[in-house]
Amino acid sequence: MRVIVDFDACASTGGCVHQAPTVFEIRDDGMLYVLQENPGEELRAQVTAAEELCPTGAISIVG
Repeated sequence: MRVIVDFDACASTGGCVHQAPTVFEIRDDGMLYVLQENPGEELRAQVTAAEELCPTGAISIVG
């Protein structure tokens, strides 16, 4: 699985961080960072929840 974020669309609301904190992080600069671009299958449910909850649709999962 590969995580793709459209940073132009990202509003950095933090929902993804709450769903998958080992994959996403919002730093002190207020920007979203992807900590794992290719997380393991054991994180698929968390990453899928983050994708579904993203209010701007900025998160996509490939594979």
